[in-house]
Amino acid sequence: MVLVTGGTGLVGAHLLLQLVKTNTSVKAIYRDENSFEALKKCFSFYVSNPDDIFTKIEWFKADITNIPQLTEAFLDVKEVYHCAAMISFTPSDFDALKKTNIEGTANIVNLCLSYGVSKLCYVSSIATLGATLNDDKITEDTHWNNEAKNSVYAISKYGAELEVWRGTQEGLNAVIVNPGVIIGPGFWYKGSGSLIRKVDKGLNYFTTGITGFVGVNDVVDAMLKLMKSSIINERFVLVSENWSYKEFFNAIAKSLKKSAPKQKASRLLLEIAWRIDWLKHTLFNSKRKFTKSMAKTALKKDSYSAHKIKNTLNYSFQTINEVIEQTCEIYISK
Repeated sequence: MVLVTGGTGLVGAHLLLQLVKTNTSVKAIYRDENSFEALKKCFSFYVSNPDDIFTKIEWFKADITNIPQLTEAFLDVKEVYHCAAMISFTPSDFDALKKTNIEGTANIVNLCLSYGVSKLCYVSSIATLGATLNDDKITEDTHWNNEAKNSVYAISKYGAELEVWRGTQEGLNAVIVNPGVIIGPGFWYKGSGSLIRKVDKGLNYFTTGITGFVGVNDVVDAMLKLMKSSIINERFVLVSENWSYKEFFNAIAKSLKKSAPKQKASRLLLEIAWRIDWLKHTLFNSKRKFTKSMAKTALKKDSYSAHKIKNTLNYSFQTINEVIEQTCEIYISK
């Protein structure tokens, strides 16, 4: 029996679909029934019988910070895919991020140990990797720098990784994947899906930053292959290509047959933008849309290497152009 946390998110949804299609007995954790509609919609992009897929999953309503709720879900479980996480770059959310991402992961690790789970796969992020001092690509061996101005999200995910490594020292077999920006269909109001919507509605500005991108199906495929392998207690960067945000937005615009953003957002403009956003949040308690760390990320030029996963599993990624074209085709049609 396999357990998936975060089953109603982008990675979790695509992972559940693949597990059910291979006739794997699977349990999944959810927090809110309202998320099921988007999940079934995501399934419908790939199969004609989304309800059949949904009913083959044993669902458990639980919060990963609630141990009594989690305990029931772990009965008879032999493998765990931990995809659940809180994503926020707002400093005021730091306590909530630590509770969900660090404490929640500690709970998952402890229950894996208690129930004799044979292997855990944890979905982390390239945000937990350090930066190079030159133009070398960032790898699994690029160490985290505590002194750097890391985002609250990155700090919480790094803390979660430490809980997984702590579990391996106590006898748990685990693998960690560090995906770049994950692209895929089904969730158009958050993550990369929201960026597709923004380009569709008309995006005026682009930034010069560079980062790693990867398709959601590649993330899921790599996770499944790692869990089936004898590989334990290692981490793997999952990045298909390193692109600038300008290239990314231009490719989306081309696929949607929309105008690409034409104005470059300067450092000064970004500095002004996050301060205005902070002021609105302070005065009117509005939700943060653009933080200081987001402004910094928009300008950072980080390139990542996925040679380890390519060499270890002889793995080949879809090109980002292909992933964007397929995702935008679904966005247009649905």
